[in-house]
Amino acid sequence: MMCAERMQRIVQAIILGFIMGLAGVQMFKVAFLVMMAMMIMLLIAGFTGFCPGLIILKKVFPPCKCEENKGL
Repeated sequence: MMCAERMQRIVQAIILGFIMGLAGVQMFKVAFLVMMAMMIMLLIAGFTGFCPGLIILKKVFPPCKCEENKGL
C-alpha cells in the first residue's frame, strides 16, 4: 500500500509534469508562477519541517515506516 511520503513524491512529479506541459504550450507565465509556488513550499518544508500537503496526505494514507529496521 502507498504511504504518505511516497504519495507526496508522486504528486510532486505530477505537478512538475503539469509545469512542463504548461511550458510546452507556451504558457510561460503560469508555468513560472506554479513553479515558484512549488519552490516556496519546498523551501518552507525544508527549513521548518512544516508541509501542509503532507499533513493532508497523512489523513488519507498511512505514514511510511522506516524500512531500515525491516532487515533486523
